[in-house]
Amino acid sequence: MKQLKLFFFFVLTMLYVQPLSAQTEDKSLLSVDRIFNSRDFAGEFAGQTRWIDNGKFYTTLEVSKDVSGGRDIVKYETESGEKEIMVSAKLLIPEGETKPLGISNYIWSPNRNSLMIYTNTARVWRQNTKGDYWVLDLKTNKLHKLGGDAKQSTLMFAKFSPDEKKVGYVREHNVYVENLSDGKIIQLTFDGSTTIINGTFDWVYEEELDLRDGFRWSPDSKSIAYWQLDASGVKDFLLINDTDSLYSFVKPVQYPKVGTTNSACKIGVVSADGSETVWMNVPGDPRNNYIARMDWAASSNEIVLQHLNRKQNQNDVMLGNSKTGEVKTILIETDAAWIDINDDLNWLKSGKEFTWVSERDGWRHIYLISRDGKKTKLLTPGNYDVIDVQSIDEEDGWIYFMASPDNAAQRYLYRISMDGKGKLERITPKEFSGSNSYQISDGVNYAIHSYSNFDTPSISNLISLPDHKVIRKLVENKQLKEKITALKRLPTEFFKIDIGNGVVLDGWMIKPYNFDPSKKYPVLFSVYTEPAGQTVVDRWGSSGYLWHLMFAQEGYIIMSVDNRGTPAPRGREWRKAIYKKIGIINSADQADAVKALLQKYSFMDADRIGVWGWSGGGSATLNAMFRYPDIYKTGMAVAPVGHEKLYDTIYQERYMGLISENPEVYEEGSPVNVAKNLKGNLLMVHGTGDDNVHYQGTELVINELVKNNKPFTMMAYPNRTHGIYEGPGTTLHLYNLLTRYLHTNLPAGAK
Repeated sequence: MKQLKLFFFFVLTMLYVQPLSAQTEDKSLLSVDRIFNSRDFAGEFAGQTRWIDNGKFYTTLEVSKDVSGGRDIVKYETESGEKEIMVSAKLLIPEGETKPLGISNYIWSPNRNSLMIYTNTARVWRQNTKGDYWVLDLKTNKLHKLGGDAKQSTLMFAKFSPDEKKVGYVREHNVYVENLSDGKIIQLTFDGSTTIINGTFDWVYEEELDLRDGFRWSPDSKSIAYWQLDASGVKDFLLINDTDSLYSFVKPVQYPKVGTTNSACKIGVVSADGSETVWMNVPGDPRNNYIARMDWAASSNEIVLQHLNRKQNQNDVMLGNSKTGEVKTILIETDAAWIDINDDLNWLKSGKEFTWVSERDGWRHIYLISRDGKKTKLLTPGNYDVIDVQSIDEEDGWIYFMASPDNAAQRYLYRISMDGKGKLERITPKEFSGSNSYQISDGVNYAIHSYSNFDTPSISNLISLPDHKVIRKLVENKQLKEKITALKRLPTEFFKIDIGNGVVLDGWMIKPYNFDPSKKYPVLFSVYTEPAGQTVVDRWGSSGYLWHLMFAQEGYIIMSVDNRGTPAPRGREWRKAIYKKIGIINSADQADAVKALLQKYSFMDADRIGVWGWSGGGSATLNAMFRYPDIYKTGMAVAPVGHEKLYDTIYQERYMGLISENPEVYEEGSPVNVAKNLKGNLLMVHGTGDDNVHYQGTELVINELVKNNKPFTMMAYPNRTHGIYEGPGTTLHLYNLLTRYLHTNLPAGAK
């Protein structure tokens, strides 16, 4: 009897799935193959634009008409659009070669006497930050490869000195300087190794503090300030590679898990001509504090650094004397939960004051602070959040920033006078309702403006500021828009849902194109739920949006809701409500949202509620399935954190506190500890080479499910990392797997 049922199930499944591939020729319908295995929906993007001469001109990359496979660097006059090839691809052909350098990035020297090309790049953790650098002298057209006899693709973060005479770079965990006049290489640090890391960072500093480039030229070009990490006390997590050789081997990753030893961090200043390093006398245990930001303090005599305690609830801003190493604290920022790192410290009035962003009054606002920290002026009063500072027009007294006071899902450009009177002026016109981003020129006269909304691909325009007048259309994405317009779909609906106790959540919903409100539909919730990301944002989502739309075409409703604790611009209380409650408050808000939505919308089928997510969303999926098994019937968890103590120190301790002080919150919030409650259909997917969220956590969940005799489905992708994209066919295979699982376990269509 069981075999007969399986046979009929197989036949019915095939009857349902087969027409999908047959429909791929219908341009109004989507398929996994069209989305992930074709160029049907490839979009256009603005090139690598660089503003020059205070915005009077800009440069970009364009395909060369003269050199096959090459790209020219082209200069445009901003107002007129007059075009000139500034650097021909011909000039980027190394001696003895026939092909020009591939350009991953290009960097102008301060006065544009030289051009640096970054090429032949290699991946380090998340990004390609290692490669080869070439310098083209624009006076002689001589092309020179940096690094001397350095191995191929070993240089990192090369950059010109302010006086254009030298280039600094990192090579194999040491800092070097190379003279451009004669190619002489000066090694500045000599102790670099697998554990002594100069000028760059270990895994956790890169991942959680977004630090990669670890050195800074002084304004006078005479010195370099750099980070040094001592990772000798950090344990290695061993990733096992079973497939790339006859015998398995391990790849060690320096990875400090919750409660374990961090790298020791310090800041040094060294002469660009070579000398003994002057170390900053930063107080406290260097393994239990972080130096999260560092730069020169509008002076060649002092550096400014942000010193964060291990709990990450106090940030001391310090000035360090580059000659003596003496430091003094000028500002202390504290919070009962955690402090977000400040990337908006900008020096004004020749270093006499600086901008600072703080949540000290309950909203994220911009302050102007004197160099000694004694005078503070609030520039952006009001019940709204500043998302980030975009540019400062010091000459005319304006500060430009992103915000969205009325809609947490959207992003707009505003400006406010620096006189502190607080009159807010929106720069983005009303017709650009959705998400906007800007690349503003020096001089704050022009910007590259990019715009999209949830249902519309990005466009980019060259605009003038502050009038936002379009000077030139740069990217219109006409072909992509035509293909999107041809799809059967309804506009995405944004909504608010009251879950009680004064908590109102934002959400979005994609309905089937042939939606019938009198019928009931299965609903798939897309979740993330943690402080690192928002899902309810009104912007174009590319392949992710199209995959969700494909399900809507098949008869699903797709929804997403942002719970408390997500980084929406809704005030400090909203964002930090999740402190020490990850896994608890976010899963409760999500479940309460489902209950409230079921009450509000009769077309939702309570017997067909699904949930899926990746990384933090994978953890959220496990928590949904285990904590609220009567609500969610099917879940797909990709690369989840099975137990919170398995993740890294900086991220998890930031949001959960120290495990030595409150171990119970780590146990209470971990999905593995409630896995025994599973009732529905669960698929777990993980890459065994995931250096970020280790496969280890999924194995712990598997053990717990096995112990409690709970059926589930599992897919491991050998040696794939957190993004599960390495290797031929991986992305297509993954999304076909997820699609089949949803079809099988949460049947589509209205009832």
